[in-house]
Amino acid sequence: MSNEEKKVFVEKKFSSITPRYDFLNSLLSLNIDRYWRWVTARELDNYTEGPILDLCAGTLPLSLSIAGRRPERYVLALDFCRDMLAYGRNRLNGQAAGRQIIPVCADGEEIPCRNDSFSGITVAFGVRNLSNPDKGLKEMWRVLRPGGKLVILEFSRPKNPVMRPLYFFYLGQILPRIGGWISGDEEAYRYLATSIRQFCSPEELTQKMEAAGYIKVDRRPLTAGIVTLYTGEKA
Repeated sequence: MSNEEKKVFVEKKFSSITPRYDFLNSLLSLNIDRYWRWVTARELDNYTEGPILDLCAGTLPLSLSIAGRRPERYVLALDFCRDMLAYGRNRLNGQAAGRQIIPVCADGEEIPCRNDSFSGITVAFGVRNLSNPDKGLKEMWRVLRPGGKLVILEFSRPKNPVMRPLYFFYLGQILPRIGGWISGDEEAYRYLATSIRQFCSPEELTQKMEAAGYIKVDRRPLTAGIVTLYTGEKA
């Protein structure tokens, strides 16, 4: 697919699975996704001055986790899928942290904000869905304040020789069938599995972050390498 075709396809697929998206995330990860988001949000505890940008925010679970840790912190939750943002916004009613979250429907590769706007940026499972990840990383760098921190949570592939084939079997055979059966859109979950298999390695993503201008770039695997947490700062 071309970049524009990928944008249209991904937006359509996420719209189709919105009502079951959070439930399936917890089911298919055995509820470990909550731990992953907690680890991600914790990375910004020392970056308290200024707002946070949660890119590819989806139904806002990470935005809520970030806002809940600091009552004075505002979070701009940006996603290009209007249905997911609307679904997440409807769940903010009655939640104290919800008053700190500002949902915005926009393209993560063309962030509608001024330079040096945010003290921190998070992206959970969204970099591989960008049509041009390199452009997206540079856009994040543009709107990040000097001294600010980028935190990326992304799927990766286990290197353990025993776990790796089991994981790929799960991706290819189990995840699409369960996801398709519950959500009604098997193609969306086949795309998910394919995007994980084909996405760049942790080493390559680290290099892309450095090429985009980030310093102090680091990464660490979580849950045996099923996901990887990446961090970097703007000089």
